Amino acid sequence: MALFVVAHGAWSAGFAWKKMHPLMQARGHRLVTPTYTGLGERAHLARPDIDLDTHIADILGVIECEDLTGINLIGHSYGGMVATGVADRARGRLVQLIYIDAFAPNDGDSALDLLPSAMRAQRQAGADGFIPPSPMPADTSAEDVAWCMPRRRPQPARTFEQKLRFKNGPLTLPRHYIYCTRHSPDDRFRPFYERAKREGWGVHEIDSSHNPHITCPQVLADLLTRIAV
Repeated sequence: MALFVVAHGAWSAGFAWKKMHPLMQARGHRLVTPTYTGLGERAHLARPDIDLDTHIADILGVIECEDLTGINLIGHSYGGMVATGVADRARGRLVQLIYIDAFAPNDGDSALDLLPSAMRAQRQAGADGFIPPSPMPADTSAEDVAWCMPRRRPQPARTFEQKLRFKNGPLTLPRHYIYCTRHSPDDRFRPFYERAKREGWGVHEIDSSHNPHITCPQVLADLLTRIAV
C-alpha cells in the first residue's frame, strides 16, 4: 500500500478528489485530501490575510497530527506551491513529490511570478482582497461543472502573492511531473514539465485537460499506482 497526500489546486478543496478515493482504495492505496483554510468546507474561515504559509501549515498539520510517514506528496496546480513548501519542511516524512500540472517553484518564487505576464492581470484581487475562481476547462462535462463550480470559492490574493522561502536548502527528494497535454497555446505549465525533463525527474504525459482527477480519474489512478513508492 502507498500513502498519497494531496495539496489541491486554487479555489478548490478536498471534495474535488472524491472520484479518486474509491479508485485508489481499490488499488490498495490510502489517499488523504485535506482542504486549505478558507476554502471548501472551511470557507467560513476565509479572511484576506491568509497566505501561502497558511496553506503549507494546513498540510503540515494533517501530516503531523496523523503521524503520516512514507508520503507520496501530490501538488496539483497552485498546490505545487504548497506541496513544495511542505516538502521543504517535512523532508523526513516524504518519499517523493509528484506535481500534477502544477507550479514547481524555486526558492523565492510566488505563484504570480510563475504566471505568463499576460495572465497576471487576470489574477487581480477584488476590493475584498480575494481572487475569484477561474472557469473550468472547456472539455469538463456539464455534470462535473455543475458539481464543482458552486463549491469553488474565491481565494485570498496573498496566497498567490507570497514568495515561497525554503528553510532547509535545496530539495533533494525524488520528484515526478505529470503534464496534462490538452492546453491552449498560453500553457502556463509546460515550462515546469520542460524543467523536470532537464533535471532528470520522472516525467509523464496524460491526455487530459487541467483536472485529470475529475475528467479521467481512472487514468490518473493507474499512473499514480505505477509511480508509487
